[in-house]
Formats: sequence, structure tokens, C-alpha cells
Amino acid sequence: MNDFIVDVTAENAQQVLIEESMNRPVLVDFWADWCEPCKQLMPVLEKLANEYAGQFLLAKVNADTEQMIAGQLGVRSLPTVMLLKEGQPVDGFAGVQPESQIREMLDKYLPKPWDIKLQQAQALIGEGKVDEALPLLRQAYAESSERVDIAKHLAALLLDQNRAAEAETVLSKILLADQDAEYQRLMAQLELKQQAADTPEIQALQKALEQNPQDYDSAYKLAVQYSQANRHEEALELLLDILRKDMNFADGAAKQAFLDMVKSLGAGDPIATQYQRKLMTLMF
Repeated sequence: MNDFIVDVTAENAQQVLIEESMNRPVLVDFWADWCEPCKQLMPVLEKLANEYAGQFLLAKVNADTEQMIAGQLGVRSLPTVMLLKEGQPVDGFAGVQPESQIREMLDKYLPKPWDIKLQQAQALIGEGKVDEALPLLRQAYAESSERVDIAKHLAALLLDQNRAAEAETVLSKILLADQDAEYQRLMAQLELKQQAADTPEIQALQKALEQNPQDYDSAYKLAVQYSQANRHEEALELLLDILRKDMNFADGAAKQAFLDMVKSLGAGDPIATQYQRKLMTLMF
């Protein structure tokens, strides 16, 4: 069976129309050789099937050779198009329809791009490919207008990666009505991560810096400690502050640490992108 388009016969009808429609929508096109409107419609349906790349299956039924299938599904005229989900017709039309209307019908039943990215991210997490999953989850979160279930998936992965500051930002946007048991669990995990990230070394350097805000040596050491505790944004902000005063601080060590931290966050990381821009602005 082609992943996008298949011809339906009595032999494969059960598999295509019932079993496959349990996994994804199946668009059934009833046609015949003598039917001129069918010949206009079929290329449009085939184009859409290839464009949507397997999000739905186009199942073509020759109503002349497969009269029993056409009869069972109550086809009275050609072309007739039916959309099946979980073995049942949920939508359809008779006659030729413009491509825009067919798209509109399909989009009601197909997964949204962010749902597909969420599924891909979950599969990658299952394979242990967290670095590949994280950008996909971020995209799904942004594209879905920060949908709550995706927010929780993203926060969970961020916490797993010790990115507590970013997880906190995501969780802080979840409204009271959506603060369920899963949200409470994530918040408890966040609190533990934050406590663990506040080491005695960090506390001592913070105190030194409070007493003398111009102590750039302590600021640099604190940035390194923050980075080791995965408190990336705080680390980069401190280093940026040093670079504003002295771009060549510690023989360029501060600038190199800044660049290394940005690089370690990976392409597409919002914190990395934000601080790359800030450094560029500072330099030029």
C-alpha cells in the first residue's frame, strides 16, 4: 500500500477503509472510466494526498468494478468523495469541488502542525534524542499559542535538562484554571531544581558581589558557577555586564566563556539567540 494513495479492491477494502481509518483519516474517491467530472477531480485529490504526505490516505474506488463497496457505502452518483475516521464516514461531498473547499474539509480532521511536532518530539524523547526533541517542542509551544498540554511537556523536558529558568517562564504563563496535579508536580520539581542550583559557592559569590558590585572577578566566577548549575541566562547576563565595562576582561576569558555558553545551548535555543544579539549590539 502506497503511504499516500491506494486503489481499493474487495481484497484490501477491510484493511484500507476500516483498519487504516483507525490510524488516520481516509479520503475515499468513488470514480469510473466513463465519468468526465471524475477525471477533473482525481488529479486535485492526488495532488493534495502527495502534498499532505501521508497525513491522510487517498483511497480510490472504481465504482464499476467494485460495485459492492460502492453499494455498501450508499454511493448514488459519481464522483462521490467520503472522509472516513475510525471506520465511519464523517464528511464528504458529491460532484466536483474546488481545491480550497476540499482543503477546508480536510483541515477540520487532520492534526495541526504543532500536534505533529509534539508527536515527533515525544518519539525522539523515547529514543533518547532529547537535543533534537527540545527545538521541536519549543516550536510546537510557540505555534500553538502556548497551548497548556504542550507547555507542560516542554516544562517537563526543560526541567529534565536542568533548564530551570526557562521552565519557570513556561510554567508562569499557565493560568489558574489549568494548574492541575501535573502542574503542581512540575512546580515542586522546579523548586527542588532551584534549591539544588543555589550551591554554597554561588551564595558566597553572590554575597561578595552584593557588597561590591564592581568586583568583576567575583562576577566572572559567579557566571561560571551559574553556567555549571545550568543557570544559563543568569550566567550570560553577568558576563554581558562585564563585557559592557571591559570587552577584553581577563585577557578575553569572559568573552570566550560567553561564546562557549551560547554555543553549548545549541542552535535555535531562545536564550542563545537573545544573547547572541545582545553581544552583537555591544560589539558593533
